[in-house]
Amino acid sequence: MPRTIEDKKEIVAELKEVLSQSQLALIIDYQGLTVAEITDLRRKMRPTGTVCKKTKNTLMRIAVEGDSRWQPMTEFLTGSSVFLLVQEDMKGAIKTYQDFQKAAKKTELRGGVLDGQALTQDDVKALTELPSKEELMARLAGGLKAIPTKLAVGLNAVPTQLAVGIKEVPGSLVRAIKAVSEKEGGSQEDSQAA
Repeated sequence: MPRTIEDKKEIVAELKEVLSQSQLALIIDYQGLTVAEITDLRRKMRPTGTVCKKTKNTLMRIAVEGDSRWQPMTEFLTGSSVFLLVQEDMKGAIKTYQDFQKAAKKTELRGGVLDGQALTQDDVKALTELPSKEELMARLAGGLKAIPTKLAVGLNAVPTQLAVGIKEVPGSLVRAIKAVSEKEGGSQEDSQAA
């Protein structure tokens, strides 16, 4: 049954709402998946705080239009698309999808978008190898506890500098992903050339 203009506007508004709450979008080609398999993917992704959306590329294109954070997604909008919109656990969501992909052998990750940057398959894989925000905070806290008291008294500026550093982490996250991805890509090319 064809959708009315009102239906389409409602879908676009819902997509914008979910995107506004998401950290990461993964775009996958689901060609060949059955309805039961898509339902299974949705069920498996839910515990990671991920919304699995199957929608037309044209509606997603309208939803991201003019939004610098999600606009890069347009380069992946071809063919049959399912969108994994990650709101909580990025590493968990990627690993859950990778496990599903290995079992189903029918989907392909086209790419992703994080903080206004398009991510290749290698970039997405590199995300799983970076420490989570919680792990970074725990390491920082552990490092601060290890500083002797006398030294800590002389380092009154450390908390301010640390706060500034933590604020910069999200901005440098995409650069870190690219660096890990390029390093891995380079080592694969080296081994193929040998």
